[in-house]
Parts: sequence; structure tokens; C-alpha cells
Amino acid sequence: MSNAAHITNPKTPRPSAARWTRRELLKTVAAGVAGAPVLVPARALGKDGKVAPSERILLGGIGLGGRGRVVLSGMLGEPDVQFLAICDLNRSRREMVKNLVDAKYGNKDCAMSGDIHEFLSDRTDLDAVVIATGDRWHALASILAMRAGKDVYCEKPSSMTIAEGRLVVETARRYGRVYQSGTQGLSMPNRVFGIELARSGRLGELHTAYAQIAPWDDAFMRRDWLPAEPEPPRDEVNWEAWLGPCPWRPYNSAYIGGAWRGHYDFHTGCIGEWGAHTIVQVQAGIGARNTSAIAYEYVDNPFGDGLVARYANGVKLVLLRAHECWGGYSGQRFDGAEGWIANSGGEHEHTRGFSPALLGEVGRVLDGYTARTQRPLDHARDFFDCIKTRRPTVANPEAMHGAMTTVHAANICMWLKRDLKYDPVKEEFIGDPEANRLRSRAMRAPWIA
Repeated sequence: MSNAAHITNPKTPRPSAARWTRRELLKTVAAGVAGAPVLVPARALGKDGKVAPSERILLGGIGLGGRGRVVLSGMLGEPDVQFLAICDLNRSRREMVKNLVDAKYGNKDCAMSGDIHEFLSDRTDLDAVVIATGDRWHALASILAMRAGKDVYCEKPSSMTIAEGRLVVETARRYGRVYQSGTQGLSMPNRVFGIELARSGRLGELHTAYAQIAPWDDAFMRRDWLPAEPEPPRDEVNWEAWLGPCPWRPYNSAYIGGAWRGHYDFHTGCIGEWGAHTIVQVQAGIGARNTSAIAYEYVDNPFGDGLVARYANGVKLVLLRAHECWGGYSGQRFDGAEGWIANSGGEHEHTRGFSPALLGEVGRVLDGYTARTQRPLDHARDFFDCIKTRRPTVANPEAMHGAMTTVHAANICMWLKRDLKYDPVKEEFIGDPEANRLRSRAMRAPWIA
């Protein structure tokens, strides 16, 4: 981890101990050795129970709306994380984040920016950023941030196309960055329990898995756009930046409020909305974490409800809108020769299975998982631990890209209304040029990765 230091003029006041960087501390100590003794506050060394500045992760945010503020609120509770700055093209939202952060720290120090390029170039002190923009910006913001030397926690769905997902993988690898996709189910206890039972063979040989897709919108999405309204001042909402890499569309305030969902330009549809979560969980359980399905069977309805995807290891995945087989929402299920397990979320996390005795082993299974993987059952904490160790996260770029490729290929299967075969190694559809053209979308200048 590298906390960037600012070299100060000896005549300028020293920074408060709470904001000392490693370099400033060592510089001051060195000066004391050379001349008069210097008293270093205990809090600057982490001796008062607080984390020393040299061990803090300096965090920024990009596009933190409602969901983003939920994620950030949890991160602010981590003792070794200090949030410094927010970048959001919507003034009211960046001000809300600033107020949240300043209230947490009891100061007025959270900085604000409305331009992502200036933010990433100016904030050389940041170790990492959390990204929770709309879907259209997830991959591009992640790529730009990693190129700027930041580790990235990005909400799902983490790409709009197969090509975008591949570029996220390559960027993380080239720049040596830690990346965590916000597919929190990979760290949630009840989901991990189901994944571990499937992965370890406790259900016998797996033959079928089920992943829930969102029971609203459809797979085809709208191709029109909302009627034009007068654009607000640029400092209030930067509409050109809001659109980013998407085709130009006239401003409409409903987009800003979330009505971009269900539009092809901005969304991944009902399959991507929940499939980004449930498919990555299924692939972790069936031994296909870093790959994708190889065959997709079209189903004649608008939603992809019942679409079958098949993996090279013989496991069949069925996409479902219904929730009867898991009891809550955003569910996953594994069926093996010796039994089944289903997990979902809701007011209370739901776990169902074929054996009450097996369901009584939750604690032992989770203890085995944490011992084997050395990971916490906390998605954000896994990210912060990996920033320090530089090991891959549980939702690393390869796992994200494998699952999102299955999402995108299922969408393409629905759009073309025919069965497809896919080569996960070459990352191309077999014998279908039209499907291959849909692996990417044009990006509008200057918002190009």
C-alpha cells in the first residue's frame, strides 16, 4: 500500500497528527535525530488504540448515490480506512456524501469534485476508490481509476459488454491493482454456506444450478429515449459526463432519479440486474469461478425466464424469475445427486436444504471456509485486507468477468432469439458473426477506455 506524501517546506506548519503521512513522520523524526529532540504524539504511532497513519487506507468515492452511500457507510466504520474525497457529477449527491463523511469524522475536510479526470489526476494521495455510478460508468470508471494507480471496489454489474469486462481484467493485471466487484453474496455467510456445500461435494455430483434474475423489466429493454427537458447548469448536473460513453440522448430529469434502468443504452436488463449477483455465486459453487457457460438455449418469453446455460463440466444453469425454490429474493440453488441447497436474501437471510442435519452444520462449514481461504465474511473488509496483502479479492476481475460474460451471452441469446455456443478461452461465439458483433459497443468520445 502506498500513501502518497506531500513534501512540505520546513517553515510551513506541521500537519495534524491525525493526517501525518509516513514520509512526513519519518522526515520529522530524522530532523529530531539531527538536532533537537522531537516529541511524536502517541496517536501518530497508533499507540492510543487508533490505527497509525502509515497503516491507513486513504479512500475516495466516485458516483455515490443511494446504493453508494449504503456501501460507504459500512466502510466508514473500518478503523484503518479514512475517506478523503468524493467525485460526483451531481452536486446535490456529492454534497450529501460530504455531509455524511464530515459528520462521521467531526470535521469539514471531505473534498468534492465534479470531474473524474481532474479527481483522479489531482488526488495522488488516494490508495483506493469505491465506485457506485450507474451501470454505464462502472467499467470505464474502474479502468480510469486503476490507470491512475488506485485500487477499486466497484458495484455490480461491473461491465456493460464482454469487451468491457475483458478490459477491466487486463487493466488490473497490467497496473497491478486490487479490484473487488460489489457482488457481496460471495462474502455473505448464508450464500457462502451454500457455495461451500456445492463446491466441496457435500451435495454429491452437481447436475443443475438455478440463478434468480430480477422479476421486473425484461431482457430486451427500451431502445427509445425520454423526451427532452431543459438541461440544468453544468455544476448542478454535468449531463455530458452523466452520459459518458453512451450515445448522446436529450436530458430528462427522470434519468437522474433512476429511470435509466430498463433502457438498452444504460442497463443490462433483468438478467444483469440480479444475475450479476446470483450467477457469480453459482459459478463459484460449480467450479466455474473464472470462466463462463459454453452453450445458451433461447426461451420464448421477454424475460429469459427458464433460459438454460450449460458449462463445460456438464452442469446446467437455469435462470428463473420466480422465488419459490429459495424463499427470498436474489436466490441461488444447487442440485446434486445427493441433495440440494438454496440461499437468498430479504429481511432475513434464507437457507433451505434437503437435510436438517446438514443445515445444522453452518458454523462448522463457515469456520472451514475462513480457515481455508483466510477471508472474512465481510465483502468490504476482504477488499481492504487485499489492499494490504496484494492478494486477489474474492470477487476479483477474473471471477467478475466470467460471470458477467455469462450474463451478456444470455442477453445476446435473447436478443437474437436463437441458441448460441460460446468459447470462453477465445471469448467468442462459435460460428455466429452477428452474435460476435454484440460483444462490444461503440464508446462516445471523449469517454473512451
